[in-house]
Amino acid sequence: MRRAFATGRALLMRNPLPRAAPLWMVATVLGGMGPALADQQDLRLEGLFARLQATSSRVEAQAAQQQIWQIWIESDDGMANRLMQGGIEAMAARQNALALQFFDRLVERAPDFAEGWNKRATVHYLMDDYAASVLDIERTLELEPRHFGALSGLGMIYDAIGEPAAALRSFEAAAAINPHLDGTRQRIEALRRELRGSQT
Repeated sequence: MRRAFATGRALLMRNPLPRAAPLWMVATVLGGMGPALADQQDLRLEGLFARLQATSSRVEAQAAQQQIWQIWIESDDGMANRLMQGGIEAMAARQNALALQFFDRLVERAPDFAEGWNKRATVHYLMDDYAASVLDIERTLELEPRHFGALSGLGMIYDAIGEPAAALRSFEAAAAINPHLDGTRQRIEALRRELRGSQT
């Protein structure tokens, strides 16, 4: 995985031009914005991820996914939670520079809070700073390897710089953790067709 990130950073230096992301992709990375409970250390997560793997019910899968995001989004530090909320509100208002200030303070205050890094990665992506986004995705996945949002975000970056094989690997990793990412699965199929076509 570390080699993939190093390769990704090198690719980003050569391919800095952005490409707009579909709204479903941004939503996947932003995740739930409702009431929150804990962080990536919460013991309930194991059962919720097991439900995502086992269920064939769309309703149950959506409920489990929302609970995962709610648990991820809040720490046990009140100030960190206020910084998170401020950053989310700034993102919702499309004030990305302000959001970045909130998330800069958040990751400085709570460096072991995975969702702080993931949210900052999203802001960097929205500001077309793909190299910085990859660095924050790497930290997110070090803290929470099951973070399907961060893996989807990495796929979005590879997609944006025209690296379909790397994008496919990232999206497949996200879907292996959460098989109910419909938009991601659609992009996986499109990338597979694209790669098959390039081999003929």
